[in-house]
Amino acid sequence: MSKYYDHVHEKIKTYFEILEPNFPEWLNEYIDTKELLSQQYISVTCGTIYSDLFESDFFFSSLDHSVAVALIVWHFTHDKKQTLSGLFHDIATPVFKHCVDFLNGDYMVQESTEDLTTEIIKNSKDIMKLLERDHIKVSEIDNYHLYPIADNDTPKLSADRLEYSLSNALFIYNLLNSEQIKEIYNDIEIQTNEENEIELAFRTKKIARDFVRITSKLSIIYREDRTRYSMQLLADILKRLSDENKISKRDLYELRESDVIDMIERSEYSHIFHIWKHSKKVKVSKETPKDVYYVHHGAKIRYIDPLWNGKRISKCCKIAHKLIENNLAYDMNQYIYLNFQFPVSSKCTFNRK
Repeated sequence: MSKYYDHVHEKIKTYFEILEPNFPEWLNEYIDTKELLSQQYISVTCGTIYSDLFESDFFFSSLDHSVAVALIVWHFTHDKKQTLSGLFHDIATPVFKHCVDFLNGDYMVQESTEDLTTEIIKNSKDIMKLLERDHIKVSEIDNYHLYPIADNDTPKLSADRLEYSLSNALFIYNLLNSEQIKEIYNDIEIQTNEENEIELAFRTKKIARDFVRITSKLSIIYREDRTRYSMQLLADILKRLSDENKISKRDLYELRESDVIDMIERSEYSHIFHIWKHSKKVKVSKETPKDVYYVHHGAKIRYIDPLWNGKRISKCCKIAHKLIENNLAYDMNQYIYLNFQFPVSSKCTFNRK
């Protein structure tokens, strides 16, 4: 009996079956390790799921995402090492996911937590025991950047980028249904790109264009005003609690998101947390707002320009080119705020620029 798979939401199981109809049973032993199971308590939404600024209430976990990435890699390669690299790629994810990148000042790249991946794997007796049994070296599975099907550079299509696009569109933002997911996924094959690397790509021009339409919408959601504000606010609350020795860096990797939310709600930041939690819309201004906490900076641009017949779809389709162009032109220059300031008794005031 699997500690994870046997208890997965039925909608997620149905999604997994699209990605790989024959679930690789050997994967369960790796999934059911303590370090990976802790990822099932972290939402892929970087904490935004907890605010009424966002419509979604479906909890798709960091572990769900990692398993799905592994299934995509397995489906296209049937290679254990590449598949495990996909499974482990987010094992170092802390609570509120990329909010901690914002805490570390890494909101433009969002890779500040990845360095811990090797350390977490090496310190896990269970994972190391399985790797030794299967004659797999840590260096072969602790960096999914080694495998272009698992990961590659923006705007290429990889298993990771494909997965979070499909699951966010299906579960979080309701942009696609299961049949549409299946149509997109079943059109994908491995092709060779302009750099002579293998890459996930589309057979059908229309499906590639429709995929760009969806991912361009998602790309803006990932960095729109309400998202940047929410991620920076959560990061700054964590920073305050850390400065006051009420939460540690280790807690961010060992506690559940629900535990950290309880800590916030018992702190002097509970009032501003609840304002954010129950807000329906952020306010924006071209001028610097006075006497309120505000956010004023950009964020990582996640977008995809997939291959179709060995060429970027933007080079072959005017509609896809325009969709990507409009996406990249999204304005992140405004000041974003709600009507509150951090408690004056605290050590400092954050106004993120």
